[in-house]
Amino acid sequence: MPSTKTLYGYWNTIRGSRSAPDRRDIDPTRIREALANTFILELDGDDKFSFRLAGSHLCTSYCRELKGRSFSALWHDRDSDAMETLLRAVTEDHAVALVTFQGTTALQTKVTFETILMPLRHNGSTHTRILGAMSALDEPYWLGVQPVLEQRITGLRLIWPDEISAEETTREVLASVVNDVDFAPASPAGLPTTVYGRTARRYAHLAVIDGGRN
Repeated sequence: MPSTKTLYGYWNTIRGSRSAPDRRDIDPTRIREALANTFILELDGDDKFSFRLAGSHLCTSYCRELKGRSFSALWHDRDSDAMETLLRAVTEDHAVALVTFQGTTALQTKVTFETILMPLRHNGSTHTRILGAMSALDEPYWLGVQPVLEQRITGLRLIWPDEISAEETTREVLASVVNDVDFAPASPAGLPTTVYGRTARRYAHLAVIDGGRN
């Protein structure tokens, strides 16, 4: 099972009826199989998110220690607005963001990753911490030898675990996404689809999933 799906299932279980679990609720022994790809982001002094913790496999993919490094700076300039909007959707609106992206090395070799971003409470607030996981969908032999230097978003999904209106945030994210991020053709009414086995609606490049605990 992918680390992103494992961590999402655990996060969804421990949050109970809350929009997000508390940092103290996390038991690393419960997510052993995903721990090497798991990370926690914190809001830094520049109002950007940096890695507070990063799993060993994740650091290996970048051939460097990620703790203290900027998460926001990892993304290509064309994706910076979309990523900042997604981060706000997670911290302010308690959405879950599922992102696929292509990582490129100095030798122009490429690998596709999936990352998930979920709200996490710290001192009663969800604005300064994010729980996430990142893993390569198909690990090439060179991963861990050639560092990923550039990454570009190829797909976005928003998951709304509780019954709330997602329309305004969906429109805001769509306005930030560049045209060549490819998921599905635009449809004002939304096209039905599934993510993690749950029914969703397509809005251009986004799959929006409303409500539900499973």
